[in-house]
Parts: sequence; structure tokens; C-alpha cells
Amino acid sequence: MRRRPIRDAGRGPGDPDDEGSVLILTLGYAVLALVTVFVCVDAASLYLAQKKLDSLADAAALAAADGFVLSVVGDEPVATLTDAAVLEQAAEMVGEVGGGAVLVSAATPDGVSARVTVADVWRPPVLTLFVPDGVALEATATSRTALR
Repeated sequence: MRRRPIRDAGRGPGDPDDEGSVLILTLGYAVLALVTVFVCVDAASLYLAQKKLDSLADAAALAAADGFVLSVVGDEPVATLTDAAVLEQAAEMVGEVGGGAVLVSAATPDGVSARVTVADVWRPPVLTLFVPDGVALEATATSRTALR
């Protein structure tokens, strides 16, 4: 005895064929997944670039705070920072390890602290069409000199 194939209950001989519609949905989801991955890669790259710039500002401020002039007032030693010394130390640090970053400002607001600002431009690694000029990043750090 031969078995007869079972027909779909909802389809008749004149009904349209639905085969292939899943392929369009799959392609749409694949494109959406790729765009999501590309945006996440760019966001991670931006985050890491800002953290790198923050670290450079911290290092430059720390180096600038070491450029103090030691003097003795009464019987106490006093470490004093000058704008020129802070600028010199920070410029040397940014020049050595800064890559493409530039020193925006370096000064001492109170003679004991060194405040350094550095800037750089981040360019996205993947979606460069949407941000062709890049994004300007800036970081400021302060370091204090203390004698104990």
C-alpha cells in the first residue's frame, strides 16, 4: 500500500508560495547585527581613546608637579611651583609619550598644584563616513606637590 503525501491544510493549489520570505528577514537581521557590532567597536574605541588621553594628562600633571623649586622659609622646607617649570615638564612628557596629542595648557593655580590640559582628535576605526573629521577630545588633570 502506498502512502499519500499529506497536504498543508491551509494551502490549496492556487495559493501563493511563501518560500523565501525567511531569507529576507534573515538578511535584515544580519545587517542589523553588523551595524550594531560596528557601532559597538567605534564606541569602545572612543572610550579607550579618552582613557588614554586621561592617562596622558595624569602623567603630564605628575611630571609637572615634580618640577618644583625647593626653598627654606624659616626652618621649614617649602616646595614651590612656577608656571614656567610646570609648562616645561608637561611639554616634555607630552612630547615623549603623547603620540598625536597636544598640550593645551599647563600652569600652577596656587604654586603647589600643577594643572595640565591635553587634547587629541579621535577618528572612528569603522564608520568613518559618519564622522569624517573625527571627534575632539580633551582631558585635564591636577597633581599636587607635598613635602612631608
